[in-house]
Amino acid sequence: MMINSTHDAYFTLGAYVDTESFKSFFFLLIIFLYMLILCSNLLLIVVICVNRSLHEPMYMFLCSLFVNELYGSTGLFPLLLLQILSDIHTVSASACFLQIFCVYSYGSVEFTNLAVMSYDRYLAICYPLQYNTRMTSDKVIMLIAVIWFPPFVAVFVTTVLSASLQLCGSVINKVYCDNHSVIKLACYDTTVNNVYELVASSVTVCVPVSVILYSYIRILRVCFSGCKQTRQKAVSTCTPHLASLLNFSFGVFFEILQSRFDMSSVPDVLGIFLSLHFLTCQPLLSPVMYGLNMTKIRVTCKNIFRFFSASNTRTK
Repeated sequence: MMINSTHDAYFTLGAYVDTESFKSFFFLLIIFLYMLILCSNLLLIVVICVNRSLHEPMYMFLCSLFVNELYGSTGLFPLLLLQILSDIHTVSASACFLQIFCVYSYGSVEFTNLAVMSYDRYLAICYPLQYNTRMTSDKVIMLIAVIWFPPFVAVFVTTVLSASLQLCGSVINKVYCDNHSVIKLACYDTTVNNVYELVASSVTVCVPVSVILYSYIRILRVCFSGCKQTRQKAVSTCTPHLASLLNFSFGVFFEILQSRFDMSSVPDVLGIFLSLHFLTCQPLLSPVMYGLNMTKIRVTCKNIFRFFSASNTRTK
């Protein structure tokens, strides 16, 4: 069957298993996870915005990270909830390509954001006395623009190239729309798409990873040669960042593995979980990891809860 990537074309998401008897349970579970992600990330964004003592570069980059978690989750969960309730599991081409743009830009921004955060920690630990002169307000604004603008442009081009393809199929073997799966449905040569996707993926992953590796090599050198206080500062500020990086990299690795290789031997439920890992576990764990480890954030959250508790007590 030959179809064009027009607004009246539809894709079928073929990875949904028969869960009729558990439909309500899965729907409630997913909506609970989505609400948890929304509330936890929004809480920390508000905490950083309202507390002037948190208007520092590190917290600005954290705020950017939490905004991206909300963005990526919103690109996945609403359509996922609709598909769980649906018996057909079809999605329009326009909605599918919109989701591809959201999911891929979320992943690219996440890597870039983590790289900028590692660079910020490198300056704070390796050059503590010059940190304020090196990490100026203008530089923070420039780095936040770097976090968001290049990934969005790169993914926009990827999405446009895929949307212009003439397709000979409509079944995507995922629970959400995936660019590589769409390219495999193309009727004709997809060399341009494959080359661009390879180059764009390499740049958006390899460049941030290189920055992260360089930053942590320099941080480790300072830790080994510095005093106990320096080591403690490095551990307290870098632990949540490393945990976040490893968790996200793990999810992206398995998603790439699933997209590029035959995973038919993997049970369906496990395959679905692995494909959703970087889109669900990262937004869930990031607020917990940073909220519990960052003293200023933790104290501000406690003060906010105490304020509302006291207000409720006075109204009663």
